[in-house]
Amino acid sequence: MITDPNLALFNIINDMAGKNTALDTTMVFAAQYLIYVFAIYLAYTWLAKNEYRQEALFAGYASILGLGINFIITQFYFHPRPFMVPTGTLLITHAAESSFPSDHATVMFSVSLMLLTFISLRRSGAIFFMLALISGLARVYSGLHFPMDMAGSLLVASLSIVILLALKNYLIPINRIFIAYFEIVEKKLTKKGLKIS
Repeated sequence: MITDPNLALFNIINDMAGKNTALDTTMVFAAQYLIYVFAIYLAYTWLAKNEYRQEALFAGYASILGLGINFIITQFYFHPRPFMVPTGTLLITHAAESSFPSDHATVMFSVSLMLLTFISLRRSGAIFFMLALISGLARVYSGLHFPMDMAGSLLVASLSIVILLALKNYLIPINRIFIAYFEIVEKKLTKKGLKIS
């Protein structure tokens, strides 16, 4: 008997859902809200750590590019979510749309992988990569995605990093202009008693 490894792994992970309230609550939180930790970190890096604004911009670019690649994929390929099959236990209500790749996971993998490319932020990148893995696992546990959706997100994120690194020398001068403009605005607001960083 031939078994779909994607479905088999999904069943192993998702089979734990709905059996322990504390575990369900933790996994639902990880699936839905860990992504906000990434956004908060990038905002903090941009506003409070001036020397890392280039890195924050590149991490932002990576997530946006990753989502763009996902959008293109979904125009040509549709894969139903587990609850659309239907299979598994669903803990989080979601629209019936293509599951491959996961936008949530793509954003988190893109940000963490980009941070890993900068020596000064490599430790943060490693931590956020672990959080991305946890959130991806939680989204499978919650019945929103198949494991292959997470693998696809990691591949998309990796592709976005490769593209951005290839364009890095062209983007840095643009970033400097943007950062300089932001700092001018920041100084003007500071003079008026409004501090934004």
